[in-house]
Amino acid sequence: MLPFIFFVTGGFSQSTEYQKIVEKYVQTYKEIAIQEMMEYHIPASVTLAQGIHESRAGQSPLAKEANNHFGIKCHKEWFGETYYEDDDRPNECFRKYENPFDSFRDHSFFLTQRDRYRDLFNLTITDYKGWATGLQKAGYATNPKYAESLIKIIETYSLYQFDNPLYAEALKKSDEDFDDPVTQPWLRRFQLYAVGPDNRKVFANNELQMTIARRSDNLSILSHDFYISEKRLMRYNDLTHSSALEPGQIVYLQPKRRKGAVATHQVTDGETLYRISQLYGIKLKMLYKRNGIPHGVEPSPGSILKLR
Repeated sequence: MLPFIFFVTGGFSQSTEYQKIVEKYVQTYKEIAIQEMMEYHIPASVTLAQGIHESRAGQSPLAKEANNHFGIKCHKEWFGETYYEDDDRPNECFRKYENPFDSFRDHSFFLTQRDRYRDLFNLTITDYKGWATGLQKAGYATNPKYAESLIKIIETYSLYQFDNPLYAEALKKSDEDFDDPVTQPWLRRFQLYAVGPDNRKVFANNELQMTIARRSDNLSILSHDFYISEKRLMRYNDLTHSSALEPGQIVYLQPKRRKGAVATHQVTDGETLYRISQLYGIKLKMLYKRNGIPHGVEPSPGSILKLR
């Protein structure tokens, strides 16, 4: 159990009642934020500050009714439940989660899977000011004082102390969490097909078997576990060299298909053709050919790709 944290209050022109609400929010979600920091390298202080700011410390209708603590909108890749409320435009679509943990995990996945946030991961884990400024520059929120608000929350409630590796070390999670649909909400779009060697989960997608790379995985390990040569795994997944895999990366155990199970896909910000080919189980060369895209060129956000 982590030690009790004394919160420094002051600097915010807020009521004592709201300060107590924020402190309760931090006590409730600090361990989740630290766990996410361990796996996705997003400072726990920033995650908590964003949650406090976006959800009004869990008191907003979006947080209470949809368990959405970070104001993440639906986007085209979302296949879960939805919640509608006015935001920048009337009646906008927001993601709805089964529980707050799913919201925190999807927040981590949202930041790690978009190229516009990539530079943030070059910062040290304790540089909360750099992260706050970078999130604003990358367009996470339209408020011109977004970074200033996050920094003030972090410093008012001493959230930076949770970025200390000593706290993170106490909450290391199992490597198996990377392929667990319970802790990885995005995996729920795939059918769980079987449980393979070393308790690895095998999913079905586009009538193909696939698994999810863990933190320490490489092609050699997967080759050993599934009795498939590295060369075949490289060919099945359009890989050009045998290297360490990204945690959470889709790895097919069979050759991908020429067509997808659905007809089209609308490209979202930061998506690459490779990621889309993995998401739908389609050969990368067929995406280039079917859509008349020169090799090495990435599609523009909002464009519609033909998958069949």
